[in-house]
This record gives sequence, C-alpha cells and structure tokens, in this order.
Amino acid sequence: MKVGAKEFRSIWQDESDPATVNVIDQRRLPFSFEVLPLRSVSDVCMAITGMAVRGAPLIGAAAAWGVWFSFREHKGDKNIIGGIMRDAARLKGARPTAVNLSWAVDRMTEVYEKTASGEALYAAAAGLCEEEAERSKRIGENGLGLISEISSRKGGLPVNILTHCNAGWLACVDYGTALAPVYLAHDRGIRVHIWVDETRPRNQGSRLTAWELSNHGVPCTLVTDNAGGHLMQTGMVDIVIVGCDRATASGDVANKIGTYLKALAAHDNGIPFYSAFPVSTFDMTIDSPAQIMIEERDGDEVRKTDGLAVVETLHATSLRADIQSVYICQPGIPVSNYGFDITPARLITGLITDRGICAANKESIIKILS
Repeated sequence: MKVGAKEFRSIWQDESDPATVNVIDQRRLPFSFEVLPLRSVSDVCMAITGMAVRGAPLIGAAAAWGVWFSFREHKGDKNIIGGIMRDAARLKGARPTAVNLSWAVDRMTEVYEKTASGEALYAAAAGLCEEEAERSKRIGENGLGLISEISSRKGGLPVNILTHCNAGWLACVDYGTALAPVYLAHDRGIRVHIWVDETRPRNQGSRLTAWELSNHGVPCTLVTDNAGGHLMQTGMVDIVIVGCDRATASGDVANKIGTYLKALAAHDNGIPFYSAFPVSTFDMTIDSPAQIMIEERDGDEVRKTDGLAVVETLHATSLRADIQSVYICQPGIPVSNYGFDITPARLITGLITDRGICAANKESIIKILS
C-alpha cells in the first residue's frame, strides 16, 4: 500500500543483503517512518514482543523468517534440528494469543523436517509472505459486497464503518484484514468513512490505522475508545469490522481489548458486526473462549504514553522532533493490562475470511474449511 507516493509492504527482503529482512518499525509511527532490519532469531523475537512488528498475519510472516534465521545460526551444529526446535519455541512464546504465530512456525519446521534444506526454508518463508498478501486481498474481495450493498441502500452516501485497533496492511503483509474491504471499496469509487478507535493503551488506532488510511486517501475520523456506543446509538455507524488474533472452532473471536464492548453495543443497536481474518487464524483445537490464553502486558503501557512534545511560546506552537514518553498517572500505581478480550459468537454477524463469509458457528466454519 502507499506511503506518500511509494508502494510498500510491511515486510520485505532486503535487495542489497539477502540475509536481511526489513520491517516497518511500528513503534515509531506516525511520527517517524523507519525501517527495522531483522537478521537473527533474537531480532525477530524482540521485534514481536516489543511490538515493532504486530498484527497476527504479520507476526506469522516475521516468525517464518525467524525459522530461516535459526537454520542459518545452527547450520554448523551437529544437531541442527534441535537448535531450530528450541528457537521455534522461543518464537511461539513471543506473543501467545496470536495463533498465526504458532501456525507459521509449525509450517516452517515441518518444511525443514521434510527437506533438511535451508533453500527450502527460504522459499517457504518468502512463499508464506506472498500467500498472506493474496489471502488479505481475497478477504477484501469477499467483504466488499457488504460495503457495496450498504452504499446502494444509502443511495451512494458514505458508508460509515467503525473499526478497532489496527487490522490494515501494517498488521498483515499487504491490504489488511478488516481494512482490506475498505481499501478495495475506496479504490473502486465507493464512498466510505471510517471511525477509528484510538485503541488504548498502545494507541494502534490513532497511531497506525489513522496514519495508513490517511496515506491512502480514505476519509477517517479518530474517536475515543468509549465513543463507539454513542456513535451507534445516534445512527452514525452502518457496520463494524474488526480483525482477529485467534478464533475458536465455535466462532468466538479473540481480538484487541475493547472489541467485546463494541460487539455488545452493535448488538444492542442492531448494527452488523463482522470479524475479518484468514482461515489460518482459526484454532480448531479449541471450542471454548476459556481455552484462549489472554496475554497480559507490562503495566507501563497503561501508565505512560508516547508522542511528540508540544512546545508553546507566547507567539507560536511547535513540536519537538523526538518521541517522548510521559506518565499519565501516578508512577507505580497498580495496573491490569490485558492485551485481548473475547467476543462470543452470538454477537458476531459473520466472519469474513479468504475463503468467503461464514456464520460464527462450528457447522459453517467446518464447511468453509473443507
């Protein structure tokens, strides 16, 4: 997708150094566009845990390259596979809620177990990234009809879509999940307007979603996390589309904390609520939300926020060039910082996948996977 006039993906192989994979450092956006090189398993793990890389599909893509890095680091060992499997466990532990992470790592280790080839691992990692981009595009095509139908019903007036967190191209390799239908609709001349939740505490909505939508020319408005219910009550939301980090076999969806509250508000106001993700995000080994591990993150993510400092003088207001972190509460105050919540299937209108749209129930999910 576009950054200025240039097309980017969120992860790509370095043209000048084939041993390096580049990602956009999402911790620096929207204030600074910086490329972060990854050259080792440790680089990948730190990028994922530190959220320089985030979003379930992108985490999986980065982890796939992490397995290839592991081969490079252990190829002189007597027990190469042992080293790779130890690193695979490290990679899986970097973000435990996102199922795409373990899916991608398992896929890569299976390739090595079958081939014992570094070349095969390299091809598998590159291929997985291409597949993720194509899956996201298909999600967009499958969800486009929902937006198109609302647009026709409204006589071409803008379709107001509320989204939570960042499920655009920054969270994937390209296009996105929840935002993929939005981009395709916009590019085909369908008028859309996106309500962007700020998504505390890391502000993925205000820092990432608003940035990427604006760069692509999609009209959007940033709102506080608690504004969604009011917007729905007053008829300002036509549809809610969110992403997903893990979905159960029964259609329950784990996504960024706060998603459940949006689903409750949508259900109460008769507004369709969809979750968009590739079928690799289904975890068919679990039926109950209670089986999903919910990540708890550092309390300082809540106690602090990052941004550009405003410098005010008598005659002018300016911004400092460096990103600063400031406390927004008493330092050391006890904090609970759950990264995700679970939206039960009964609140979900449908699941937009790369294989089509299905109902949030086991029978429909099995059918779409078959």
